[in-house]
Amino acid sequence: MRIVFMGTPDFAVPTLEALIRGGHRVEAVVTQPDKPKGRGKAVLMTPVKEKALEYGIPVYQPSRIKKDEEFFHILEEIAPDAIVVTAFGQILPERILNLPRYGCINVHASLLPKYRGSAPIQWAVINGDRESGVTTMMMDVGLDTGDMLETTVVALDEKETGGSLFDRLSTAGGELILSTLEKAENGTLLRTRQPEEGACYAGMLDKALGKINWDMEAEAIERLIRGLNPWPSAYTSYEGKTLKLWDAEVVSCDEAKVTPEAVNGQIVGVLKDSFLVKTGKGCLKINELQLEGKKRMDTGAFLRGYPVEEGTVLGE
Repeated sequence: MRIVFMGTPDFAVPTLEALIRGGHRVEAVVTQPDKPKGRGKAVLMTPVKEKALEYGIPVYQPSRIKKDEEFFHILEEIAPDAIVVTAFGQILPERILNLPRYGCINVHASLLPKYRGSAPIQWAVINGDRESGVTTMMMDVGLDTGDMLETTVVALDEKETGGSLFDRLSTAGGELILSTLEKAENGTLLRTRQPEEGACYAGMLDKALGKINWDMEAEAIERLIRGLNPWPSAYTSYEGKTLKLWDAEVVSCDEAKVTPEAVNGQIVGVLKDSFLVKTGKGCLKINELQLEGKKRMDTGAFLRGYPVEEGTVLGE
């Protein structure tokens, strides 16, 4: 097929590579405009743009795709059989949706209709789901509301993080799109309308979400830590500095010194390679962390440099 691919972050790269590997003619890649990042504000290309340029594919970066007449005429001239979209970052207008012969097909990182929206991967971990997956869908004017085409189910590991699930689903999405396009071309692709029952939206992530509320149950905090690893990360504070938590496990408070006066967020046990924190229900054993201005490290290394004392309250 003649394909126009639209995508922006790392998650979209395996889908682009799969299209190329699968023998499709990717006539153009559309991605978000380059943006300055970091302290030096250096302008960086999007991961999809970098990959497209490696293959010598023309790249277009409309800032407002809905209003860009020139870009629409370019699409008309390309006349793609299908437009494949993966985490592009802009909503497509109806005239673009209706342009390709086989339509605009989206690769979405959830089992629709659950987790429509921008952050389905992280919320699946945070909410303690046992499985996630990828859905290919026909795009319409709604936000991830189009007819479902195919799905791939992925079981979550006990220590699944947002980052590890991101990698697994991005690979699965690249494999699934080839199957979907093959069926579209040979006329065997089935469309299933999304039910509204079970539908929910996964809102955008921001750094404020990562602030740990120690009144929560230990299990919920542990999932938050995994879900927000590596970005935007779960954090608390220690002696006035931000303390990011990268790995923890739920444990019984039996081996800790939990007095009636102990408050949530209080360090109630200091071990050789970890320390225990009281939560709203149960204790959390902290195994890996990162103090503001320092490198990420296991808690044992941290304790050798910082003599943490029992009774210290995190988050104050």
